[in-house]
Amino acid sequence: MSNYNQTNKPDFILMGLTDSKEIQLVLSVLFLLIYMVTVLGNIGMMLIIRLDVQLHTPMYFFLTHLSFLDLSYSTAITPKTLENLFILNGGISFIGCFTQLYIFILLAATECFLLSSMAYDRYIAICKPLHYPVIMSSRCCLALLTGSYIIGVVDSSVTVFAMITLHFCKSNVIHHFYCDASPLLSLSCSDTHVVEIIIFIFAGSTILGSLITTSVSYVSVLSTILKINSTSGKQKAFSTCASHLLGVTVFYSTLIFTYLKPRKSYSLGKDQVASIFYTILIPMLNPLIYSLRNKEVKGAVVRLVKKGQRSRKLT
Repeated sequence: MSNYNQTNKPDFILMGLTDSKEIQLVLSVLFLLIYMVTVLGNIGMMLIIRLDVQLHTPMYFFLTHLSFLDLSYSTAITPKTLENLFILNGGISFIGCFTQLYIFILLAATECFLLSSMAYDRYIAICKPLHYPVIMSSRCCLALLTGSYIIGVVDSSVTVFAMITLHFCKSNVIHHFYCDASPLLSLSCSDTHVVEIIIFIFAGSTILGSLITTSVSYVSVLSTILKINSTSGKQKAFSTCASHLLGVTVFYSTLIFTYLKPRKSYSLGKDQVASIFYTILIPMLNPLIYSLRNKEVKGAVVRLVKKGQRSRKLT
């Protein structure tokens, strides 16, 4: 599968973001701070939802798993990126590279349909509030979550298994900061036409399928909100989905820019910037978006702080 497997050298070399040691130092500090905020923010979000009974609702059930996915795929990418920023042209094994690719695609594809599930939840809550407890039952939420993970597994398995059939003999230098499909395909000396079609079909189906579902849900939500007579009612209804809509917009815009285009239009600089957004920045921004713009989460934090203060006074 790779002409570099039989040597003492690493199978692949990740070129990273820059050759300048000064810029590498700045990026390493910046990415380390971002990763620390990502870890603390997402773990904090999961703990708050877990500890506050008032947040044990379908919306926050999905938000817990969104935090888990963001933390997981950031961890799949950022630590290796930090290592390579400290070690110029960091090496990665063939198995390590495709494992990273598999995990990333699995988690990213799962997140696409988890976001769709969250949009559906908001659609039922706003457009069919009387039926909400019945429709969004624990069984329904679990089915939506399980389906999202199954789609992620299928998408990543097909993509990676198609790619490992290729021979990589042009070079072992990946011009990117992590193992992604486009830079790996450019290293293959095999005919990649079929593999590219497979990747485009599965990536396109995942991104567009989940995006259409999410868009339809929010068109219905916005249509219902506009029909509300009172201004306060409109503001309250819109506030329940504004944070999610913002997160969805940022996430999908970068994915579409990166994956739903022909490989001939691949641009290293532009794709790296987009990749930084959805692999490093978005996992940090999501918990901030959903906490700072969410009164229920803020209220849960206040309740937990007061509960902790009362416990200390009793002891």
